[in-house]
Amino acid sequence: MSASLLDSARSALAGLIALAQTRCELFGVELREELARLATALLGGLVVLVLAVLGAAFAAFALIIALDAEYRVVAASLVATAFLVAALALALAVLRLARAKPRAFDATLKELARDYQAIKP
Repeated sequence: MSASLLDSARSALAGLIALAQTRCELFGVELREELARLATALLGGLVVLVLAVLGAAFAAFALIIALDAEYRVVAASLVATAFLVAALALALAVLRLARAKPRAFDATLKELARDYQAIKP
């Protein structure tokens, strides 16, 4: 009888190890996906930011130069105000996006919760 008990314990332990291995593999896949998404978002955001700043700066410079000398100070002030308002709006959009992101490793956590519910007496 103790041999069957030992075999049963080994079988249960093997099942738990297999389950842990599957969950660790899922965690690894999610970690790679999260890092790839983060790297892509950072690189894309940086490129967009640089191009937008360059375009806006050249457009503002062209606008200020095109005006008469008596209106240049007012135009420069308006352009600077517009840039500050745009920066504030973008900062708020980034904060909203960061808060709306789903939690990291959600699939792994759901699978672990499902496993716990299945094992729980």
